Amino acid sequence: MRFDKTEISLALVAIACVLFGFVSPGWLIFLLTIALAKALVVQGVVMQMRSGLVSFGQGLFYCIGGYTVGMGGQFFGIHDAIAALALGMAVAIVVAMILGLLLTRYRDIFFAMLSLAFSMILFGILVKSQGLGSTDGFNVHNWTVFGWAPETGADSQQTVFTMTVLAGLLIAILIHRYTKAGIGVICEAVRENEVRVEYLGLSPRWLLYGNYVAAASVSALGGGLTALATGHVDPEMAYWTTSGEFIFIALLGGLGHVAAPFIAAIVFSVVRTYSIEFVPNTWQMILGFTLLGVIVFLPKGLWSLISREKSGERT
Repeated sequence: MRFDKTEISLALVAIACVLFGFVSPGWLIFLLTIALAKALVVQGVVMQMRSGLVSFGQGLFYCIGGYTVGMGGQFFGIHDAIAALALGMAVAIVVAMILGLLLTRYRDIFFAMLSLAFSMILFGILVKSQGLGSTDGFNVHNWTVFGWAPETGADSQQTVFTMTVLAGLLIAILIHRYTKAGIGVICEAVRENEVRVEYLGLSPRWLLYGNYVAAASVSALGGGLTALATGHVDPEMAYWTTSGEFIFIALLGGLGHVAAPFIAAIVFSVVRTYSIEFVPNTWQMILGFTLLGVIVFLPKGLWSLISREKSGERT
């Protein structure tokens, strides 16, 4: 198996991040863990945006991944983190395979609103579920990794951070290869002209269906890692503002590269954290102006800054 320059660069950055985690304060490790976990959900959003669909309900699968990890330890005795994450992805795939049969019939605002509706249905169910803590949610039980249990909170935090970085690396490489492969190129062709793809003898609906299911599994992984990092899950994971946050980050980073969601998620987390710290009453406005500035001056997202530098070096 050969790795191209992008994949080697991603691997080097991942190694640097893991080493950086050992010398960083706990608050910074936590912030980066949440940012990278949410970036995985954004990867799912971007996968669909590349095919011409915008999901306003990606929080559905983010929540499924988180709640599956929490319920696995609390109700089913699944305390191994890897097994719980895999189960969360499996549940999300099953749900996506069912919902995708309906959603992939629609395009544009119809797809966006239907995806949002299903996410809010899950939110309503969780709010009414007293056994799952209703609006308060519930805590995630202590977990292990292949039988090893972290002894301290710092060990737990470092372990989740390392797992998140490695998961992000694996998903980034897989999505990079997916976009460069034939099916990824065809999905972009569906966005440009769906009718022409049909004339080639391909089914745009089933291409979008497979893309939708793959995006759901990636998003559930992000939700599961968030649950492990925070030690808590609640219905807000499926709320529309959470899904809107993922759209915000996707627009902030752009569609130009597989690393863009990770960069955008970190920038978003830093801006929001310090905005809440110093201007708690207007932090939403600051985030809005941040996105507006990117849209006006960098319509292709933050990644366009890097791509411009690379094109400048070639010339």
